[in-house]
Amino acid sequence: MIKTRLKKNDLVKVLSGNSKGTTGKILFIDKAKGRVIVEGVNIVHKHQKATQKNPQGGIIKREAPINITNVELMCPKTNKQTRIGMEVVTDTATGKSKRMRLSKKSGEIIIS
Repeated sequence: MIKTRLKKNDLVKVLSGNSKGTTGKILFIDKAKGRVIVEGVNIVHKHQKATQKNPQGGIIKREAPINITNVELMCPKTNKQTRIGMEVVTDTATGKSKRMRLSKKSGEIIIS
């Protein structure tokens, strides 16, 4: 199981592979296998046999998973790729603290 600071719906940039340089939103994260599915990235053609549910059959285009190490988060402030850090933020009113993700490039807290 891989620890990751990426979350679903994060905007990421692909660093390597056929879709290098493409940006997209994370649709699914498989932490056990270390794979992510990114919207519009690594499109494959699946040959679907005709069934009662889908009587036409045919070729379906869909996203295939890519390795989680091949994507990097896009900073919401600078709109460039950035690494992610963690910071403990304490609420002054309640005194409770929680961990927040922050961009290493701009230092801004990432909310998602």
